[in-house]
Amino acid sequence: MTKTSLAPRLVVALDVPSAAHAVRLVERLAPLGVLFKVGYEAFYGFGDALQEALAGHQAGYALDLKLHDIPRTVEAAVHAVVRPGVRLLTVHALGGAQMLEAAVRAAGERAAELSIPVPEIYAVTILTSIGEEDLGELGLLGGPGENATRLAALARDARCAGVVCSVREVAGLKAFFGQEFGTFCPGIRPSGTAHGDQKRAATPREAREAGADYAVVGRPIVEDADPLEAARAILAELQG
Repeated sequence: MTKTSLAPRLVVALDVPSAAHAVRLVERLAPLGVLFKVGYEAFYGFGDALQEALAGHQAGYALDLKLHDIPRTVEAAVHAVVRPGVRLLTVHALGGAQMLEAAVRAAGERAAELSIPVPEIYAVTILTSIGEEDLGELGLLGGPGENATRLAALARDARCAGVVCSVREVAGLKAFFGQEFGTFCPGIRPSGTAHGDQKRAATPREAREAGADYAVVGRPIVEDADPLEAARAILAELQG
């Protein structure tokens, strides 16, 4: 069965300002079987407390640190952060082939040391906050899709499990690299909600129809008065 025969997995981004808020979200949402995303704010602000709560609820999570440095430094960082519960780890594709290979190697070696499943390495292509008009000033030629494909090729060759991209790029990447090449898609917003700083956003339905593997939702869930019901509504839309 290919990945696109399944609904995207909901990833709840724990981008909140306090450990207490994040822990409450884990307590309420873990029974839904969602994957959680631990990004900069949570990891650097209260990572130990949050990871303890995730472990207590046996909740898997994506560690979204977007590592980007020389290969040796990224290899050491991956080795340091891989632990039970980490299902996915992000790095920047712009770090280059050797850096990506180092990340994949370190994830496998550290997982073997701990006797845990190997976390998947996903490479960030073009951030969903970047629009086509922004690429020129970054020195990148072509549109978001063209750049995402070039960077995805690096990730594929380095044995990454997939890439972080917008829903708009999913169909093209799947066609080019195959259905088993994973897509982790931030910027998912239910119809009628504000996009905020996301320039290449999409709805849960669009994520499902495009064949995304992971649909990342933050503010529409974590800032809702009833995050459990908000998550259930998004899950229903993802499942069709």
